[in-house]
Amino acid sequence: MRKLWLIFGIFNALLLFSSCSNGQKSGIKNLSFSEFQAGMNNPDVVVLDARTPEEVEAGYIEGATLFLDYNESGFEEKIANLDKSKTYYVYCKSGGRSGNTCILMKKNGLKSVNLEDGIIGWKGKIVRKG
Repeated sequence: MRKLWLIFGIFNALLLFSSCSNGQKSGIKNLSFSEFQAGMNNPDVVVLDARTPEEVEAGYIEGATLFLDYNESGFEEKIANLDKSKTYYVYCKSGGRSGNTCILMKKNGLKSVNLEDGIIGWKGKIVRKG
């Protein structure tokens, strides 16, 4: 019985540790859909889509104006050259690439926030190309 409680305790500790998001560990800010959408109207905010061109082609969040493929060579250089006076609202498909983009932005002195759950959690308008 004691062994069972020990296993249960270890399992819960691992579950708690694994539930910490990338943003919580790195100090980036994750916003819910409603928080992200509300902040997009600020003129000092740039909405950055960090997905591939193929993903963008399928549809992007209305209001996105900057499209940088996280997987493209030169991505880090493009991030480093962005306007430091702006705040970047970053999203991808599920929040992973955009979270890593926010970490990179923070290292480069940029202000950014990550859309929690990415475009798959988006409840607003999606613009379709073509």
